[in-house]
Amino acid sequence: MSSVWVGAVLLFGYFVAKGLVSPLSKVPGPWYTRFTSLWIKYQEFTANRRESIHRLHQVYGPVVRLGPNEVSFTGSDAIKEIYASGGSGYDKTEFYTLFKQFKTKTLFSTLSKDDHSKRKRLFAERYAMTNVMKARPLAAITDRAMAFVSKCTEAGKKSVDVYVLLHCYAVDCVTHFMFSPGGLKSLNIEKDFEIMKELTYHQSLQMKPESLLAYYLPSWEPYFPKFLYPRSAPKTNQFVLDMAAQTQVEEYTLLEKLKRKESGLELMQAAAECKDHMAAGIDTTGDGLCFLMWELSRPHNLEFQEKLQHELKSSSSDASFDSLVYLDAVIKEALRCSPPIPMSLPRYVPAGGRLIDRYFIPAQTIVSCQPYTVHRSCEEVFPDPDRFYPDRWLDAKGAAERNRHFFAFAVGGRGCTGKNLALVEMKILVREVYSRFTTTVAPDMNGSMKLDDQIISARPKGQTCKLTFTEI
Repeated sequence: MSSVWVGAVLLFGYFVAKGLVSPLSKVPGPWYTRFTSLWIKYQEFTANRRESIHRLHQVYGPVVRLGPNEVSFTGSDAIKEIYASGGSGYDKTEFYTLFKQFKTKTLFSTLSKDDHSKRKRLFAERYAMTNVMKARPLAAITDRAMAFVSKCTEAGKKSVDVYVLLHCYAVDCVTHFMFSPGGLKSLNIEKDFEIMKELTYHQSLQMKPESLLAYYLPSWEPYFPKFLYPRSAPKTNQFVLDMAAQTQVEEYTLLEKLKRKESGLELMQAAAECKDHMAAGIDTTGDGLCFLMWELSRPHNLEFQEKLQHELKSSSSDASFDSLVYLDAVIKEALRCSPPIPMSLPRYVPAGGRLIDRYFIPAQTIVSCQPYTVHRSCEEVFPDPDRFYPDRWLDAKGAAERNRHFFAFAVGGRGCTGKNLALVEMKILVREVYSRFTTTVAPDMNGSMKLDDQIISARPKGQTCKLTFTEI
């Protein structure tokens, strides 16, 4: 019995000594994070990771130790080092294997930056602004925006749940971009609407914190009960497989590029990529637009809506997006305040370790930045950071630093592949809506718009956003 106690004491002493002499012991953070990662794991499993990390940065500053092998940063130099050094930054952690589709690795779930770079070449040209702004994809996006406008007009004085319609708009746009002439019309067709609901409300592609068990206990995964897995998406899966099997697609589409012989992709690999982009497209664009319209519609923000309407009314209908500076400011501010992916984006420090924000971080340490905190951490860059204030983006003074701290789409070679498509979708929808309507919060709006964290993304907690549309 005494040998057991001796062994326990020695083991305890080992962990204490290891925590005290570790290079990370000099990094600011709660004392217990020197010795255990249980605290941060508990925050993850209770869906409190983002807010907990944010509070730590408020206390300890731009560098915070989260565990014996994990550090969080908020500074722009750290962002550049972690995500953009060498072009693509550091390799992803195994966390991203949770995002396979059809049990197949995709661009997003590829860990090695070299493998990612090879795969990304397939997508770069399709998501380039020159392709997104071609006549056919623009016409498809505009058609879906006008279908949204029609729904708002039909409602008259009744409230409109824009959370529903914006997710329809987002999934319609991204599927047409990938599959045209195929693609969903969930704003108009009931069976397509059912696919949108499966994606958005049933958490088919969203993953709750319980899914992290597969990350932390991979050898146990085959024995997990079914309730620990994301709900299956049979309608979505069949739609994607049917679309991927098309033989005739328009030349600007993503599928056309993926099905070329030189892509080297098999049918299931192409389908997995398309399902992954479908999931990303509906969440980021749909939720981003929802938070934007909510902010513009709140009583204390109506002055910003009026400024936006003035710019749109003063411009011709074919004005370039580059000339609509206030529209750009509104979208940037909405994404700053409520980034659709606000959570940590974890990476492994490369061999030999690296100096990040004045601290030496050993190899294989997990390092990350989370957009939610990056957008709020430096009040010199973003004064009154919790306030929705689009005008901050119009001030030439400090513009470079604001852009360096803008992290809604990440940065570097592994930043958001669909950034250009998402921005164009947002700009077209906002232009078409606010050149016709004034929006206000509806009297029957009682759902929470607080960020509700999933495993990496976030959405309005109430999954509803009721607004009233009044024609100008």
